[in-house]
Amino acid sequence: MAELPEIEIARRDLDKEITGRRIKMVDVPGTKKTLPAMRSKQQFADLLVGKKVESVTRDGALLLFELGDDEVMVVHLGATGSFRRVTARTPAIQHTKVVLGFTTGGQLRVLDSGSEVTMRVIAKSRYLKLYPEQADLGFDPVDMPMPWTDFALMLKGRADCIRDLLLDMSFVVGLGPMYADEVLHAARLGHQRMARELNTQEIRRLYRAIVETIHNSIKYRGASFDGYLDVFGKAGGFDSYLEVYGRGGERCRNGRGDVLTTVIRGVTHHYCDYQV
Repeated sequence: MAELPEIEIARRDLDKEITGRRIKMVDVPGTKKTLPAMRSKQQFADLLVGKKVESVTRDGALLLFELGDDEVMVVHLGATGSFRRVTARTPAIQHTKVVLGFTTGGQLRVLDSGSEVTMRVIAKSRYLKLYPEQADLGFDPVDMPMPWTDFALMLKGRADCIRDLLLDMSFVVGLGPMYADEVLHAARLGHQRMARELNTQEIRRLYRAIVETIHNSIKYRGASFDGYLDVFGKAGGFDSYLEVYGRGGERCRNGRGDVLTTVIRGVTHHYCDYQV
């Protein structure tokens, strides 16, 4: 599954790999469900063929392929989507939803083992109309460094438990269950703690845990839990550093305690008993 580190790694790789390349062909072997608001697969292809990718940027969990002429292709990977950079001769890959071929430099394939990836080409002026939630994004640990004191102000008066806040895009960008569990473990905080009740030391630990966990994951090319692979089809290296996620019944890697699990709103949460 792709959370903030994996999405940011994909953005950096794609920006290096396809910026400046012109789209020669578009094929959509998947269903039209991948293309919301497009009248047809052909319309989607017509909007892309001949366009040059000017850059690949990120806004929260969305990837934006800048196409010039006030146009942008918006890609949301969801929990099951990924990219694959290949040559035109690479055999078909299972779960391919969209293929972009370039005049030089092979292809970019969009894969989705589920049905969560969405792609659409829109005028930049319509971006916030179609994605209004992007106007209210929270703290971005990669693109929006801030002093821990500003982070503390964000927590002030919040009557939410901290795990809910970590999963709230209007508070912090791009954390899903995996990194939320890792952050709470690194901060030694229990998931049920209320944000407004944290003391100064705990707030500083939480802030440091968010920033260090995300940046360390990016350093090691992300996690490949559940089989997620990067743009080049390689597994990330952060799995070896996951302390608690997916390790129920085992010792956490620091050896201080056993990993316990509980189900919160249908999602398994991983933690150690010394998180308070």
